[in-house]
Amino acid sequence: MSSVDTSRRARRSARKKGTSRGARRNGKADDPAKQPKGALREWLEAAVFAVVVMLIVRTLFFDLFRIPTPSMEKNLLIGDYLFVSKLHYGTRTPISLGVPFTPLYLKGLELPHTRFPGFDEVERGDAIVFNYPAEDKPVDRKMHYIKRVIGLPGETISVQDKVVHLDGEPFPLQPGMQQLWNVYKKDQRIRLSQARLREFGVSEVSATSSPAVDRVLATAAAVNSVEALPYVERVEPAIAPANAGYGDLMYPPGQDYTPDNYGPVSIPQQGQTVELTDATWPLYAPVITRYEEHTARRRADGTFEIDGQPTDTYTFEQDYYFVMGDNRDNSEDSRFWGFVPMNHIVGKAIFIYFSWDSEANFPRFGRMFSAIR
Repeated sequence: MSSVDTSRRARRSARKKGTSRGARRNGKADDPAKQPKGALREWLEAAVFAVVVMLIVRTLFFDLFRIPTPSMEKNLLIGDYLFVSKLHYGTRTPISLGVPFTPLYLKGLELPHTRFPGFDEVERGDAIVFNYPAEDKPVDRKMHYIKRVIGLPGETISVQDKVVHLDGEPFPLQPGMQQLWNVYKKDQRIRLSQARLREFGVSEVSATSSPAVDRVLATAAAVNSVEALPYVERVEPAIAPANAGYGDLMYPPGQDYTPDNYGPVSIPQQGQTVELTDATWPLYAPVITRYEEHTARRRADGTFEIDGQPTDTYTFEQDYYFVMGDNRDNSEDSRFWGFVPMNHIVGKAIFIYFSWDSEANFPRFGRMFSAIR
């Protein structure tokens, strides 16, 4: 081999080594797999990570909901956005399998589920978010409702001339709850000043069939102010008449109940055994079949059968609650569709993190981060 060829090979080898050392010094790798990620790939990875974290947090710890109707006014307004804790009553594991944050799920498939221990019990007065019991879907795919817990498991609840009674004791309207009232004026020619009534906190004013009587939607505190006006004779609850046509709209149907005169009904409690009779069957049959998933029927001879076995008693497998809206005359609640099973409860509404006034097209800054009472 000539000395020229040897020299050329030496120069080429030196150039390769220098290039390799330079690449290492510059932090560049020869392996294409070690090349820096593109901006799009980094963005996608960050987005996937955020979705996974949000899915875990909203499944196990808390969720966010918006108030779409006036059924909880004045305490909760249309456009309020709520922070709902799932930890208070214990997180409920998923019941269906589907695409997160969408209505898409596999029909006919129900996952084994349970509820982790919580650090609080469901209490009277709690504003709870739950899945609408009457809807025919897997529990966690049913529409979300928010109402206030009024009746607890094992209690007997009734409504007498608009006043709720629990085990026979009256439970009057609490602060922020409102209903319809009739305002009897001393002179039918007098017109109530709507501006003055708004100052008292009256939500609505309407006429009745009598020119001497106006109807207002108001809290008990606002009614006290109205009743003190010199031209007002008295204020009384506006009671729906028995023939108002509510019969088949109430729960259970066919009992001649109205929203203002309802019950009494006994709220099921886990472990409680009840007697099945012609009187109790309409109340408890939907609970046994829909929520506790047993086959049940009343035989032609008047006796009862559950899962093919004759019986005259039934023992409930979970707790149930009776809920009502704070806006009593504008709320479709347990008076209309029955009890809320424990396995339908999503969590406890804790505070309002944002509020949007759609009429003013402006945020309600004063409601942000306010606790829900």
